[in-house]
Amino acid sequence: MKDCAGVTLIELITVISIIGVLVFALGFSFQDWNAAYKIESQIKEMHSDIMHARVRAMCKKRAHFVKLEAAQYTIYEDTNPMPDGNNTLETEADNLVVQKASDYPIEFNLGFGDTQFRFDKDGSSSRNGRIRLVSTASPDYDCIKLFSTRINLGKWDSADCNAK
Repeated sequence: MKDCAGVTLIELITVISIIGVLVFALGFSFQDWNAAYKIESQIKEMHSDIMHARVRAMCKKRAHFVKLEAAQYTIYEDTNPMPDGNNTLETEADNLVVQKASDYPIEFNLGFGDTQFRFDKDGSSSRNGRIRLVSTASPDYDCIKLFSTRINLGKWDSADCNAK
């Protein structure tokens, strides 16, 4: 009898078909995961910047402002007039700390149609509200819940930010 050491054409086609299906399925899964990762990464960076502004306000005993827009956010230190400022945001005169553009639209609700909030020298926020990055992906974190004494990451549930 002959030695049958080899692979038949049917076995080869079967293996290639299975690999093709797996690559196709995992490709879509990776794209969804990557989109969610980018949103989560960006909201965590924003949360970190806002927390940093709060800590700077307490350390420097000077108000810090966070100004939100549809595609970016900006953080200012109240330096005008010297030395302690006047608790009023004056974008031309106050010190620009950080300004970052967002890859996703920023939606926010700070009450009364405000687009900014302030951290006082004791670290408390002038507004309660929420900030979120708008997307169709479903990351673990995609919004920030802002309270006067704390700042929490959360997940958007189509109506509000549920702090985790």
